[in-house]
Amino acid sequence: MDKKTAVTEGRMLPVMEAFYTIQGEGVHTGTAAYFIRLGGCDVGCVWCDVKDSWEAEKWPILGVEEIVDEAMKFPGRMVVITGGEPLMYNLGPLTSSLKSKGFTTHIETSGAHPFSGDFDWVCFSPKKFKAPHPSIYEVANELKVVIFHKSDFEFAEKHAALVNEGCKLLLQPEWSKAKFFMNDIVEYVKFHPNWKISLQTHKFMDIP
Repeated sequence: MDKKTAVTEGRMLPVMEAFYTIQGEGVHTGTAAYFIRLGGCDVGCVWCDVKDSWEAEKWPILGVEEIVDEAMKFPGRMVVITGGEPLMYNLGPLTSSLKSKGFTTHIETSGAHPFSGDFDWVCFSPKKFKAPHPSIYEVANELKVVIFHKSDFEFAEKHAALVNEGCKLLLQPEWSKAKFFMNDIVEYVKFHPNWKISLQTHKFMDIP
């Protein structure tokens, strides 16, 4: 099987980096987690802090078994698959292998591609730059909207109306804009208590 076919089938994937750290944002903030950052993204957020991840061709293509073997070296059993945009790939083989080894599987995605994989937690963070695929709404456990502009509150409500009833709703200031929008976010949540605030605590802790 050539690499291109293996990537198409999800048996090999471009891995920008993988590291063991603490989940810094969202519902599971503070939890030990092994992050697998896949290369490749066609969403193109202007404020993305991992633009190096956009070009999949820059990163080594690794087999699912090798990726999982690396995760096994650490004591935590929560894996977060992120990117880039991880749903550009078929994540079925990777998540199946991880779960067979006792991991809980999480994903952080813009939802811009059809959903794939077996996940215990789906963090859906929609972006204005590319519309989400409809398959994300019924599986999302967490809707995390980054506030970069005042119009993002309306954008957040648009997607909140589409996710399933049990989905957690979070507003998160974009790091470089936090000082401009923090008061607005606080006031918004006070008057819309179905939302909570997410902060990028890993940046305060200066960890990956």
